[in-house]
Amino acid sequence: MSRVQWKSKRTLGIVFSLIALYFTVRIKNYEHQASVFLSETHPNEAWEFVADFSNMKYLNPTIINFSIVSESGNYDNWKYSTQYSEFLSHWPHLRNNAVAHFNVKADKGKGVYFINSVHKTCLFFGFFCLDSESEFKFMRSNSSRGSVCEESVMYQCPALLSSFCRREVIFQRDAIMKNLKLHFARSRKSR
Repeated sequence: MSRVQWKSKRTLGIVFSLIALYFTVRIKNYEHQASVFLSETHPNEAWEFVADFSNMKYLNPTIINFSIVSESGNYDNWKYSTQYSEFLSHWPHLRNNAVAHFNVKADKGKGVYFINSVHKTCLFFGFFCLDSESEFKFMRSNSSRGSVCEESVMYQCPALLSSFCRREVIFQRDAIMKNLKLHFARSRKSR
């Protein structure tokens, strides 16, 4: 094999390897939605409970610790930022750290309450970070006494790990909804 043929094959191999690497580690956006019905619960009650990040350790079992770094506003439009760390439910040896910014607001005229948040989650000592956004909405149920809580999440993940990321998001969202329902079922019994 001549030197020119060897260099051409090597260059072609490098180009194909870089293309393959790009398609396996490129970041893609994904979406997930979750909801829960809370009987005999006003949407305001659920909204206040979820908006208080100290309750998130109860709702989301992957959160290890957190600190509030800033807050401003009032009851009808409250903004705060937090730093928190959590482990991954399907790989608990890997911790990640995140910074999140929350906007908690109410449209009392329509009886709808919102918690919008933007998160930057970093793994591997901050060398690999991904973004996510959430809209958590609380409103009266049309069909019966109670509230509907809906969350829409947009999250980033490398294409190669999309299945792993999806399982992680589903685990956390399902845990939050299940624990939210459990909390208000218990509080109704204690009334």
